[in-house]
Amino acid sequence: MTTKIHALVDRAGLPIVLKLSAGQAHDGKSAADMLGSLRKGQTLLADAAYDSDALRQDLTSRGVKGEIKPMPGRLILISVNKRLYKQRNKIERFFNKIKHYRAVATRYEKHDANYLALIKLAAARTWMRFYESVT
Repeated sequence: MTTKIHALVDRAGLPIVLKLSAGQAHDGKSAADMLGSLRKGQTLLADAAYDSDALRQDLTSRGVKGEIKPMPGRLILISVNKRLYKQRNKIERFFNKIKHYRAVATRYEKHDANYLALIKLAAARTWMRFYESVT
């Protein structure tokens, strides 16, 4: 009942990786396996829920720049490029788009595999809408 949706989107806001996790699980730990598609020179923009030293070290070791907003109670302050961090709104827009599908927004499906399938279906529709011809 308290599942979280994790998504990795590209610079256009189109989904690349989707995953569900338990609602009580730490976001940084549960999303670490999603980041395998990130390559050297790319940048990960994430909110404060993903702030963990282990995730930051993993990104640094692979040559990925992490612009992750630090948790408010963090003892060692880490600066964030605010101009770059504003681009994180694309992930928020993606979540807004998939929540227009009632089956995703209401979490009507109780089985994880079925719910993830509904999320992927909504994500596929966002891809199709992006590439839809306007002529």
